Amino acid sequence: MFSSPPLDIIAGEMRAVDELIIDRLASDVVLINQMGHYIVRNGGKRLRPALVLLSAGACGKTGEDAHLLAAIVEFIHTATLLHDDVVDESTMRRGQETANAVWGNEASVLVGDFLYSRSFELMVELKRMRVMDIFSHTTNLIAAGEVMQLMNINDAETSEERYLQVIERKTAILFKAASQLGGVIADAEPAVEAALAEYGLRFGVAFQLVDDVLDYAANEQKLGKQLGDDLAEGKPTLPLIHAMRNGDEAQSALIRQAIEEASRDRIDEVLAVVRDTGAIDYTMDMARREAEKAKRQLEALPRSGFRDALAHLVDLAVGREY
Repeated sequence: MFSSPPLDIIAGEMRAVDELIIDRLASDVVLINQMGHYIVRNGGKRLRPALVLLSAGACGKTGEDAHLLAAIVEFIHTATLLHDDVVDESTMRRGQETANAVWGNEASVLVGDFLYSRSFELMVELKRMRVMDIFSHTTNLIAAGEVMQLMNINDAETSEERYLQVIERKTAILFKAASQLGGVIADAEPAVEAALAEYGLRFGVAFQLVDDVLDYAANEQKLGKQLGDDLAEGKPTLPLIHAMRNGDEAQSALIRQAIEEASRDRIDEVLAVVRDTGAIDYTMDMARREAEKAKRQLEALPRSGFRDALAHLVDLAVGREY
């Protein structure tokens, strides 16, 4: 998880969530336990569970129900990563071998399915139909977003609009659910719940925009993978879309060919075009605008350390280097 003093307000709760995740991963199937602990040990920022806890706390709710909700969000997120790595044929994530690289695609898909089904088992424990409604809608949109992204692979004609539709569904929708459900579990007023949902959506878009910038501008060691991995998968992300739209004829042709062939062979030249056309600045400017939209939604919440931490989390995510 991101580490910063403003987030100390949920440090104890995050430890409780981590313990809950490990406990609820338990299965009598050995491979599930092996893969589950590997995934938890190599887990990322725990950003989405943090959103649940901070949003609930901002509405006056802490405790076991919020912890369970946070664990559910992390299970769903982890399931999507397991499936993503299979679809993308990824072998590295966060500087570690992916689960599919260690155990194979079949095991990764099936354990991803296990995590999805386990998350819905946990939802039943909350006995809140509103929670089930939001999660079922969210997971459906995530799946649709994955299909939309697959349709864009190797398509150099992908527009900025189509790209944004994909990242809203594939990434931002789970941010939206995490922050909105914090309000739901706290029985927040409808206007507050709506503000938290919009906060999460805008935050999620900003987060993915930065992710896509880092694939062309990060330190590889910090990023934990090679630059240009999205390009090697034929993904037309916003830095490439902008570079192709604003480059000269030769530059645009280079980007187009790289997308259509899903090739990193000329990655240094591609990186030069991305820089020269201002694609990094363009994408980061959009990310910062989305971040500001997210933070404005927090005005619907009463002032508190939780609200401050929600704003700070956005700044950390947009300013990160990996």
